[in-house]
Amino acid sequence: MCTGKCSRCIGITLFPLAACAIVSNILLYFPNGQVLQLSEITDLVWFFQGILGAGILVRERSFFCLCFVELLSFPFQMLLSVLLALLGFAGGVYCAVFSSMGLIGGPLCDTGDGEYLYPFRNNTLEYNYLFNQTTWSICKEPENIILWNIVLFSVLLAIGVIEAILCLIQVTNGLIGFVCDFHLSKYSC
Repeated sequence: MCTGKCSRCIGITLFPLAACAIVSNILLYFPNGQVLQLSEITDLVWFFQGILGAGILVRERSFFCLCFVELLSFPFQMLLSVLLALLGFAGGVYCAVFSSMGLIGGPLCDTGDGEYLYPFRNNTLEYNYLFNQTTWSICKEPENIILWNIVLFSVLLAIGVIEAILCLIQVTNGLIGFVCDFHLSKYSC
């Protein structure tokens, strides 16, 4: 049936996205490839949005669709797929929300006096560092921390949004598959 093929296609697409989210989140722990003290790492990394949200929660959905879907009857495949897609949707949204917060708030960095702080927090969007690259020189250590955070949080944000959309499509697809199969089996001879 068409809904089964769509479910498999979405599962295959979500698998590498989840892997990229996990890698991106792990890279945020090592700004510019450096190993820092735990207190010197941006706090929004500790919400594990790429590892837990866009990674594990979405990977479970795609892993199920690729490996165990044939063990169940079609209506139960679709129903279980809907439940797992809802879980994946929640993971994608979780990743997108915390990644956007990481982008807006900016990184934790040393401004030159040896003290790590968030120099860009509590700024209005009008004065946000994302729109004013000349303010990036405020952060002295770790080197390139602003670009590092912008790129990785942007990747996580994009992955979270894409995963949420794909999982929402799968919810619709699974419900259609469940209802149509139930309807067809009820009225068939």
